[in-house]
Amino acid sequence: MKIAYVLNTYPMPSHSFIRREVQALERAGFQVTRLAMRRPEMALDDPRNRDEQERTSYVLDRGLAALFAGLIGRAVRKPRATLSAARLAWRMARNAGGNPLRRLAYLAEAAHVADLCATAGLCHIHSHFGTNATEVAMLAHALGAPQYSFTTHGPEEFDEPRALSLAAKVEHSAFAVAISQFGRSQLSRWAAFRDWDKIKVIHCGIEPAAFADPTPVPNGPTRIAAIGRFVEQKGQMVLVLAMARLRDSHPDLHLTLLGDGPMRGDLERAIETHRLQDRITLTGWVDEDRVNGELAAAHALVMPSFAEGLPMVVMESMAAGRPVIATYIAGTPELLTPDAGWLVPAGDVAALADAIAELDETPRVTRIAMGQAGRARVLARHNIDTEAAKLAAHIRDAVAARA
Repeated sequence: MKIAYVLNTYPMPSHSFIRREVQALERAGFQVTRLAMRRPEMALDDPRNRDEQERTSYVLDRGLAALFAGLIGRAVRKPRATLSAARLAWRMARNAGGNPLRRLAYLAEAAHVADLCATAGLCHIHSHFGTNATEVAMLAHALGAPQYSFTTHGPEEFDEPRALSLAAKVEHSAFAVAISQFGRSQLSRWAAFRDWDKIKVIHCGIEPAAFADPTPVPNGPTRIAAIGRFVEQKGQMVLVLAMARLRDSHPDLHLTLLGDGPMRGDLERAIETHRLQDRITLTGWVDEDRVNGELAAAHALVMPSFAEGLPMVVMESMAAGRPVIATYIAGTPELLTPDAGWLVPAGDVAALADAIAELDETPRVTRIAMGQAGRARVLARHNIDTEAAKLAAHIRDAVAARA
């Protein structure tokens, strides 16, 4: 079965779950055409991402003039479908309260996607995130391309559901995917009740083979790691303040912050203010292998986020046999149970510090048992081939129903 993945910027280091899903579908017998609107701006250190980039066609590489020429050509060939798609784009523009010219650009991109689908004989489109890529998929379908489905992750989609026209995107789709029951509930808030049956839960997945032989929990002073972009919603500042509370009472505790971003300067100043330079290490951006190496050297992962979907770093840490300290938000409690770690209220410095202190005082044998419990849970719930098989079944059913 030939399908397209329509994405915004691809590949991205933080979106390795899309790469794994695409490749799992290919192992299941699908032929997947990768269509992204734009190339990644950052250098791709991971060779797996560089390989994906080579296999991806970039819509905006054609240039705006060629894209609009394609839209005009489709309007001449299929005026009724083009008018219908233009009306839909206008609805999206009104909901977003923004410049309608952006929707015209999306319509031109969609015309190109529709042409590519026709040329390649594709029978379904899938997209990730309920933002512009899904809008392009929806408009392409209105222009005559195959039906589409899309996966929402959160939290961004759920912050602006009306502006993103989530209800319309579910309505026009063959089906919509949430990565957790929490995500499904958020889509159900905005979708019409008649469309609730369209909303499926398919988890993001890991490749169990990558965690086949996890490094044993190390001995020595407690080392914790946090992974993520340095932005407000990731909550690293709360983690730095929690470390400050523990500076005197837990002198051997060390934190590694993996990532980078606009809040790096603020974090560095807070680390200096609280005299934590020898307790906290900032690595900058690192590739997947370095991330896995840091997890292997750590005793636990800490995820202090204010908003998430269902964090891949939590899954990967659990698969690596490490306890996790995370905030009680979104889909995280569906994954992390008390036998595998700690859940704390988001933004609560004292509660986070208490959980880290409890981890530091937990015997190694208990940490090992917690890591094993988490590993068993994530391997049972988040095998990428199992989850991709669910998506494959929904795609086949949708194609068969349309036929």
